[in-house]
Amino acid sequence: MSKQDDPIGLDRAIAAETVLSHSDPESGQLLIRGYSLESLVQENSFEESVITLWQDVLSAELSMASLGQARMQVWQQFRPLQDHLKGMRPVERQRFLLSSLSETSTDPVLILAAAGVSAVLAMQENISNCEPDPSRSHADDLLMMIRGAESDQQSIAALETYLIAMIDHGISASTLAARVAASTRAGYVAAAIAALSVLQGPLHGGAPGLVLDMLDEIGSGEGIVPWLTAALDRGDRLMGFGSRAYRVPDPRAALFKASLWKLPEACRARLPLAEQVETTAIRLMAERKAGHVIQTNVEYYAALLLDAIGVPRQGFTPLFAASRTAGWMAHAREQQLTGRMLRPGSRYIGSYPSKG
Repeated sequence: MSKQDDPIGLDRAIAAETVLSHSDPESGQLLIRGYSLESLVQENSFEESVITLWQDVLSAELSMASLGQARMQVWQQFRPLQDHLKGMRPVERQRFLLSSLSETSTDPVLILAAAGVSAVLAMQENISNCEPDPSRSHADDLLMMIRGAESDQQSIAALETYLIAMIDHGISASTLAARVAASTRAGYVAAAIAALSVLQGPLHGGAPGLVLDMLDEIGSGEGIVPWLTAALDRGDRLMGFGSRAYRVPDPRAALFKASLWKLPEACRARLPLAEQVETTAIRLMAERKAGHVIQTNVEYYAALLLDAIGVPRQGFTPLFAASRTAGWMAHAREQQLTGRMLRPGSRYIGSYPSKG
């Protein structure tokens, strides 16, 4: 049995049956409710994409207006908690704010709004300056709250692409946590908090900012080969490369790269260097591991895109959660509908009492 098929790591183990999304590691295709990710991004807003994802699973009256009203409601609830956020890391702030929601809340629209508003508040020092505008689309409003000013249409479209593309991705580690929590009937809020706690890990969604740190250290085209060679000689993991979900380039990375090219030139100043680093890194890794191709993963161009539209690095993971909460809620409900509690087995390898 190969390491990839090792059941101890649960790689590719079937944890649930789902109608929500599917990723093919060989072709790189990502399906959301039967739609290709590309078509979903091209034809839908974030609100419309959530409606598509939630159909026949969650009974929720979701519209741009209802999500806007929910953003205002949770912002008013979160604002008095500002002083409690001091000294916390961004994901800790987001988790604290989400935990202030009533555990009996069964309104997925409210929880989705809370994830978005808490993501913004997690990256801001003064939340009083971040009042939402219920009349705006979710992407437009979140970006206005983050930047504190009106945004150009290209930047809003870029964030919309990001939010849709990250909405769901099969049974990832955080989604599994949401399903486990929901299977015990712990509720939607508990499922979201469990999932967020898992998402923050650096092997899942907690390290996209490190891609920018790497590019900062490389600095220029002349520094690419020396920096990458030294990192590979040390056995370091190159941030933004390699994925357990795909053996080909991540389809979301291509969407983010395309969105970057649509932004004003000043916003995508990092892109030429990033493309050189990408090409060189893939070549050097292929030379060192013949027959084992490591491709760009979603972190690479997600970090570049969010940075280009003005999202601070400390906000990358909270904003990931703001999108993925839509998927977590759908998976939580789908798991609840099975009526079964998720409880995997284990194989005991410890000692036994001696006989005598």
